[in-house]
Amino acid sequence: MNCVMDERSRHIDAFLQRHGWGGAARSLLAADASFRSYDRLRQGDRRAVLMNAPPPHEDIRPFVQIDGILEGLNLSAPVIFAKDDALGLVLLEDFGDSTYSRILEDAPARECELYALAVDVLIALHRRFDQRGGDNARIPRYDDQRLLDEAALLYDWYLPEIEGLSGAASTSSGRADFLDLWRAVAPLARKAPDTLVLRDYHVDNLMVLEDRTGVSACGLLDFQDAVIGPLTYDLVSLLEDARRDVPGAMARTLRDRYLAAFPDLDRDDFAASCAVLGAQRSAKIIGIFTRLARRDGKPGYLQHIARTWRWLEGDLAHPALADIRNWFDHNIPPERRVTPDIGIAG
Repeated sequence: MNCVMDERSRHIDAFLQRHGWGGAARSLLAADASFRSYDRLRQGDRRAVLMNAPPPHEDIRPFVQIDGILEGLNLSAPVIFAKDDALGLVLLEDFGDSTYSRILEDAPARECELYALAVDVLIALHRRFDQRGGDNARIPRYDDQRLLDEAALLYDWYLPEIEGLSGAASTSSGRADFLDLWRAVAPLARKAPDTLVLRDYHVDNLMVLEDRTGVSACGLLDFQDAVIGPLTYDLVSLLEDARRDVPGAMARTLRDRYLAAFPDLDRDDFAASCAVLGAQRSAKIIGIFTRLARRDGKPGYLQHIARTWRWLEGDLAHPALADIRNWFDHNIPPERRVTPDIGIAG
């Protein structure tokens, strides 16, 4: 392992040297739930960010493609200074430290302002993006199989961790029944038109760029998993954030703000799409956070499971999800919707 790490370090040093950043001071900026990490580079007055996305676990090409699309739409994605597809290295513009999360912690009075800006960015994106243009046809589609595979994460990872359930996790037929229920409601998710979906559109991945105006004042990060899918998905990601409570009254106001920009959208179809995708996304996140703790030794994400259950329960209240709600009530009753007891051994 040390030999592999040493070789990786040599590749990184050579990459930085080739692109004029040899000898730059480096400090860890962020690491996430994947294999990617980000270092801040300092060299005199210059700043940049190094994305380290080692193959074969990571592929920088989707990030590079979506970054170019967003820049072409006059939205604030980081400028790419240099890249190496084979090595999985990218030199990026440094947006600074003012994530939405940090600003909202220090200045909670800005909540309505910043969330309104984030919704306006989605409005601009959905108005400007043409899925038929250029290489956009190469962007993966958020098809039913992907939706079902993600919903299954709750079944595969969360259920086995919870004692005292009815045994739903022990049979393949139970899993098939669970996915059949999601398959039945998938068409409702597609009642909303398709667009570019950034997938992880929440306050940890949005930046406040005080020196820019309009929608450009919101910097965008972490969009390498973008797909073509229903325009409701990113709005749900923002307003049903696994990491942060969003007041219900504000969420309703922001949904109305979005709908006012698209008066031709059917409100009932929009609401059904939001409910299906919100419930599916929460089920996926509960599964992923459990997997991160059990498989990857990252239990810190478990603190968000209780909140994610609240989002899921809210979406299951929609009449279109009655059968899925009944499944949950029978197989994971409310008193069993707990945070798994998983720690790191040793």
